[in-house]
Amino acid sequence: MILELRNIEKSFGSKQVLTGVSFKAEGGKAFGLLGRNGAGKTTSIRILMNVFPADSGEVFIDGKPVDYSRVQIGYLPEERGLYPKKIIADQLAYFAELKGMSHKAAVKSVDGWLERLGMAEYRNKRLDTLSKGNQQKIQLVTALAHNPDIIILDEPFSGLDPVNAMLLKDVVKEQIAENKVVLFSSHQMSYIEEFCDSIAILNSGRVVLSGELHDIKRSYVRDRLIVRTEYPQKMKNDFGAECTELDNGSLLIRLASADEKQGMMKRLVDNYDIDEVKVFEPSLNDIFVEYAGGGAEKEDRQ
Repeated sequence: MILELRNIEKSFGSKQVLTGVSFKAEGGKAFGLLGRNGAGKTTSIRILMNVFPADSGEVFIDGKPVDYSRVQIGYLPEERGLYPKKIIADQLAYFAELKGMSHKAAVKSVDGWLERLGMAEYRNKRLDTLSKGNQQKIQLVTALAHNPDIIILDEPFSGLDPVNAMLLKDVVKEQIAENKVVLFSSHQMSYIEEFCDSIAILNSGRVVLSGELHDIKRSYVRDRLIVRTEYPQKMKNDFGAECTELDNGSLLIRLASADEKQGMMKRLVDNYDIDEVKVFEPSLNDIFVEYAGGGAEKEDRQ
C-alpha cells in the first residue's frame, strides 16, 4: 500500500494553512511528518483522515483516490480523547465497534491488546485511576484494536517511561512488519530517526524537505570525520583548529574536501590509537533545525 497526498491546499478564512503539500508513505515502512507547532502537521493529518476536506488536491491509495469505506485508519492523537470515568474495556470495545467490528470481535481484540500491553488487570477499572503512562497505552489500543491499514501516531512516546517506551517500540515494529503504513508526527527526533525510513518537514504550510532519510543525510557534503580515541589530546595537538572535541568526547576533523576522507581515514588508523572513525552525517535534529528552525523557507530538496 502506498499512501500519497498530492498538492493539498487548505485555508481557514483568509489564512492559508497548507500550500501544495505533497508526500508519500509506503506500507512496511515508517514515515515521519515533522514541523514546528503551527507548521501544518495537524491539518495535513485531519485531511488525510477525512475529518474535513482540502480546498484542492487529493489523497490517494495505490494511485487511486482513497475510498474511506474500504481503508481503516488508526489514530493516536497528541491530545488524549478517552472518557476518564468510564470502564476501560467497555469504551475500548465501543470505539472498535464504531470502526465496523462486531461486538464479539471488538471485545476479543481489545482483550488481546490489553494482554499484549500488560494492561489486562485494568480492563474493568476506570481510566482516571491509571497513571499517565498507562492511560497512554490504553489510548494506543483505540488506534490498533480494529486492525487498521494506516496507523497515525501523534507524539506516541509522550508520558512513557523507558520500559513502556520499549514496549511501544516493539508494537510499532510489529505493525510495520505487517506491512501497515505507519505515520509518525513527533518532536522527539531520536524516535523518528530510529523508526522512519522517509520524512517530510513542513514549514509555514509547505513541504521544505522530503525523501528517504538515508539519502537526505548522504546529500550533505561528506568532508568531516568523527573519531573516537582514548588519547584525544595528541590528535588535537597535531590537527589544531581542524580538530574539535564534541560533547560526547568524540573528535570532529574537518577536511579540505570530501575527496580526502579515504586517505585521512588510513592516516588516522596508521598513526593513532583509533577506536572508531566514520564520516560525519548530520542528525535528524540538525536537519530539522536547519529546515524548520527559522522563519525563512529553504528550497525544496526532493
